[in-house]
Amino acid sequence: MMTSRRLVNIVTFLLLLAMLIPLGLSIWLAHRQAQKTVIQEVDDYANWVVIRTQKVVQQAKLALNDIDQFTGTPCSPEHLMAMRRVAFSNHYVQEIIYVNDRQPLCSSLESNSQEGRLPSPERITPDGYRAWLTSQNDIGIKRIMAALGSKHHVVMLDPLSFIDVLTFGASPIKVSLVSMTTNRLIASSGGFNPAVWQQAQQSTLTHFQQKGTLYDVRRFPELGLAIITAASLAPLQKNLYRQLLIWLPIGVLMSLAIAFLLLRVLRRMQSPHARMRDAIKARDIVVYYQPIIALDSGKVVGAEALARWPQADGRFLTPDIFIPLAEQSGLMPQLTQLIIETVFSDLGPWLQRHPDLHVSINLDPDDLVSKSLPGLLSTLLARWQLSASQIALEITERGFADPKVSSPAISELRRAGHAIYIDDFGTGYSSLSYLQHLEVDILKIDKSFVDALEYKNVTPHIIEMAKALGLAMVAEGVETKGQLEWLRNHGVQFVQGWFYSKALPKEAFMAWAEENLRPGKATPDAS
Repeated sequence: MMTSRRLVNIVTFLLLLAMLIPLGLSIWLAHRQAQKTVIQEVDDYANWVVIRTQKVVQQAKLALNDIDQFTGTPCSPEHLMAMRRVAFSNHYVQEIIYVNDRQPLCSSLESNSQEGRLPSPERITPDGYRAWLTSQNDIGIKRIMAALGSKHHVVMLDPLSFIDVLTFGASPIKVSLVSMTTNRLIASSGGFNPAVWQQAQQSTLTHFQQKGTLYDVRRFPELGLAIITAASLAPLQKNLYRQLLIWLPIGVLMSLAIAFLLLRVLRRMQSPHARMRDAIKARDIVVYYQPIIALDSGKVVGAEALARWPQADGRFLTPDIFIPLAEQSGLMPQLTQLIIETVFSDLGPWLQRHPDLHVSINLDPDDLVSKSLPGLLSTLLARWQLSASQIALEITERGFADPKVSSPAISELRRAGHAIYIDDFGTGYSSLSYLQHLEVDILKIDKSFVDALEYKNVTPHIIEMAKALGLAMVAEGVETKGQLEWLRNHGVQFVQGWFYSKALPKEAFMAWAEENLRPGKATPDAS
């Protein structure tokens, strides 16, 4: 069974987590959102570049389809004009070349091409177009161009037209165009690191980071090109601050809300009621035993079981403190059961060896109406092979407040063989007439009356009344020899108090009792 002490530790741990997790989560979310913003900007830009590439290629195909419609004489003035018109109408097209078996014959720039034969195409598109990367042209400028050709015409495209896209995000973005066939850089809007393309070739990821830069790789298999966009993550820090302004207050509010709820739970777990419940469950309540001495013989005849609640600082709480707490918490049945079981466990074997001795156990008024009490006592007596006369039961005046309830219960316990004590008599509000109708065996004189023997006249009246009713008497709290002699002279049969011994732990009590079992052996406590 988990005690609230463990629960308190758990809740305390959860309280720390409740304050740290939302804060950590808000920072993580802010970083993630900032990173997501950068990734989204790069992703959007890459999409625009892809759209531009597709647009350029589509325009090149339309230009080829348009010029292929010419049916006149190749390289005639009409043909040259037709190529010039198509090139002029399609602004991504730099030049249109007429070829025969890859040999340029004329172009939109020259009526008679002087360039050598074009190499075999690097790639054939799914729809049958030939694709090259070449620096051949009719004006002698050694510049790599993208070429797309049909059977007799080739359009020359400036690679920069594929990547000539403006950026609109907060982060500067660079883009590069790489040949997937030759791994050559075709065009770039900024510095390009070949190691990036090598890493991209070894991975199927479209996004990756390297040395503080975020990369996005888009492949364009139709032309054998790869588009690599890159953005520095340095602006991420600035974006992170903006995101923290959004997410951190949310995290703080969440932390405070969760902490508030957990603190309420923690306070409940640390309440006296919860600690009392846990002490009972953990069987932390211990029992001390105060010897009861017969005045006529000076012999130990038994003991009163007194519960103690050990505290973490070494102190012990006494019943006058925690019994009201147990009553308010509805824990008296469990507490009484624990005390009874502890008494049998502590002194069961010892009482077997001393059948003439007894232990008195205090009962709460609610215990009188408990249907489980007689059965519990009967079971434990049988288990330890003890007589019912060895277990006396003490009931305070409050327990007799309703004779209709208490009388049947007391009668049942007496029939089972238990002696019934009325405890703290005279301190409550019971009518003395109750004693005439209740079956009790012994009346206990409260310590307050013993302390006031010399100047109060109530104690002699209590003694005389007990004698008249045939009740034996036990005087509590006897601390001086004068009190002892007064009580003996007035016919009180039994006493308990610090004059002989304070309440002792079980081992100390049994050792003390063994030394004082013979008549006249009980000696005052030297301490």
